[in-house]
Amino acid sequence: MRYRTLGGLKVSTIGLGAMPLSIEGRPDEGRALATVHAALDSGVTLLDTADSYHLPGQDPGHNELLLARALAAYGGDTDGVLVATKGGRGRPADGSWTVTGSPRHLKAAAEASAKRLGVEAIGLYQLHKPDPDVPFEESAGALRELLDAGTIRLAGLSNVDADQIRQARAILGDRLVSVQNRYSPEVQDSEPELRLCAELGLAFLPWSPLGGISRSSLDGPSGLKDGTERFAAFHGVASERGVSPQQVCLAWLLTKSPTVIPIPGASRPETVRDSAGAAELVLSEEELARLTAAAPAIQAR
Repeated sequence: MRYRTLGGLKVSTIGLGAMPLSIEGRPDEGRALATVHAALDSGVTLLDTADSYHLPGQDPGHNELLLARALAAYGGDTDGVLVATKGGRGRPADGSWTVTGSPRHLKAAAEASAKRLGVEAIGLYQLHKPDPDVPFEESAGALRELLDAGTIRLAGLSNVDADQIRQARAILGDRLVSVQNRYSPEVQDSEPELRLCAELGLAFLPWSPLGGISRSSLDGPSGLKDGTERFAAFHGVASERGVSPQQVCLAWLLTKSPTVIPIPGASRPETVRDSAGAAELVLSEEELARLTAAAPAIQAR
């Protein structure tokens, strides 16, 4: 495993997005625990979760509790593992995703998350999404108060724009260490935020980094099916290198900036092991040129 820096900490170049272990279609607990353990065995030291990763209207904090059990049951060393959680969203029974960014809510949510994770202080706590009904500086100010109180050690943002990153930076200083936005070959709307993070030295954690590649296949009669000819370049490089197109995608993302740390989701041990392997995949200049040239046509419209 290779490593990058997040808030002065050394973390694995590839993280684990644990959401699929707790939402709709989640695996049974045995497979979920095995998936986390496979990530740890592969050298993954960044685990991303949130208090809202649970079934609609049921078992709030399921994912945080699951990770706590997985770490407690793991037979190896977990001292270098950073668990990053998020607060500010909810999952009511109707299956929607709500947003609540008030300071009162965020403080209570962080304290509850720390309790579920079984830690005195959360390693990295992220505002899950700005609340349009709450001034952004108030939500960022709540993170500052949580830092000052020792409830959290480092702060991050998710689903934000460049202006919000700058605003939070002014409030939190160098204790703002990361931004988690959606980014993949299919969805590249956060390119300005990725570049700003590189400029400021903030870790950029792409969520859903595999995009449509996870749904693409070479099994159709014409080679690619389901309209996934858009991903032909990634499949082509993967075939030539004898690896999965998902590995190629993650390796490509790592070249976008030295502060990029993808957090692909997984619900099976074999999937997380494959993703972790991308850390060792070094693409050639010719391969990078092919993939980069194909990227504009891949973006979802």
